[in-house]
Amino acid sequence: MSGNVLKLGIPKGSLEEATVKLFGRAGYNIRIKSRSYFPSIDDDEIECMLIRAQEIARYVENGVLDAGLTGKDWILENRADVEEIAPLVYSKVSARPVRWVLAVPNDSTIQSVKDLQGKRIATEVVNLTTDWLKDNGVTANVEFSWGATEVKAPKLVDAIVEVTETGSSLKANNLRIVDTLMESTTRFIMNKEASKDKWKRNKVDRLVLMLQGAMAANGRVGLMMNAPKQNLDAIINIFPPGKKPTISELSNKSWVALNVILEEKLVRDFVPDLKNAGAEDIVEYPLNKIIH
Repeated sequence: MSGNVLKLGIPKGSLEEATVKLFGRAGYNIRIKSRSYFPSIDDDEIECMLIRAQEIARYVENGVLDAGLTGKDWILENRADVEEIAPLVYSKVSARPVRWVLAVPNDSTIQSVKDLQGKRIATEVVNLTTDWLKDNGVTANVEFSWGATEVKAPKLVDAIVEVTETGSSLKANNLRIVDTLMESTTRFIMNKEASKDKWKRNKVDRLVLMLQGAMAANGRVGLMMNAPKQNLDAIINIFPPGKKPTISELSNKSWVALNVILEEKLVRDFVPDLKNAGAEDIVEYPLNKIIH
């Protein structure tokens, strides 16, 4: 151990489980004890703290944390001056960005942002919403929502700005989406002064490399097989365009070994064709990380 420590913010709440799983696939095992905000991690050079994603950018900016993971939306909402090291496209449901949307009751007369003039809007992202309205030349009363934002329209407000991945919660509350303010993905961020520290920046770069490798492997598997050389062209043509396998010689000079990485969902379609084309000893194996 070098004596240096990287203070790292882990998002508490909706991203917590997905973040811990991502770190695990990257080779960093985080354990969160009940009612503790200081998870353990099997790296003595990292000190973790659980903080709501909404606050991480602010604590990274002022140096309480050296680095952290939070959404691009919360960086902008906090107007935080931090260094964005890398995007990490994952969320609690999918590998797609989340969206902040303007939503209104199904029977509302509001059809566009221009119809919000003088209206009341509830949201957790007051700054984002205010800036968006200003960009569109609209003045409205934007109020902070402490939660359960979907139920506030139309009895308490005219419209809401809320985050969504699938839109199912909005539909369940009889709301329709009018417009999208922004899409947001998770970002690995650093304090700007901490980023100038050679040891801390190197530690972060190594960590991010492994996290990105784990993300690249998500949903992919490896396939290896043996095949007669005379069938090689037919077998290679089965793979998707751009997916050229690694080919190695075998002790039997008339045969070769092939190794390729594919999306897991495609394997069931390709394996029977590979078998019919002459491939043998086909093995599918899981991938933890792919480092490009």
